[in-house]
Amino acid sequence: MTPDRILVAESCPRQKSCKETKASKCPVWGIGLPCIIKKRRAATLMNKYLIVGIGGFIGAIARFWLGAYLGDRMGTRFPYGTFIINCTGSFLVGFIITVLAERTHWSPNWRYLIPIGFIGAYTTFSTFEYETFRSVQDGELLIAALNVILSVVVGFIAVWLGVITGRTIS
Repeated sequence: MTPDRILVAESCPRQKSCKETKASKCPVWGIGLPCIIKKRRAATLMNKYLIVGIGGFIGAIARFWLGAYLGDRMGTRFPYGTFIINCTGSFLVGFIITVLAERTHWSPNWRYLIPIGFIGAYTTFSTFEYETFRSVQDGELLIAALNVILSVVVGFIAVWLGVITGRTIS
């Protein structure tokens, strides 16, 4: 049995009796693609979500751990944890996307795992906005302004440095 036949047998309720792998319309599913193509597309889509989820899980744990660690070490008057996470996340997104696009021939799945999953969960822009809002609400205008200016400027520089670092790798 060929690999195509095995995939059809696993995805089609007619199992081994399905002879429509090359047909323009699947007789069971009634769609314009054969069973084999539907199975592969569904598996590919599910894999993308799974890969993003795994990266997001790891990124969220890293963000929580680092934020708590920095809060314990440096205090919470200024949101050091969020600031450092945003800056390192900015660097990482610039670096990783550059390396994946220009320096490697790795599977596109790495794009789902690292920049979308891990860095997407690791960076904390919404938390940054909320903490800035709370600083303004508490009358800490200098802290709010420093948080905005430093996060934007240092974050931009971190992305730029990440791109440069990614391009220098041979």
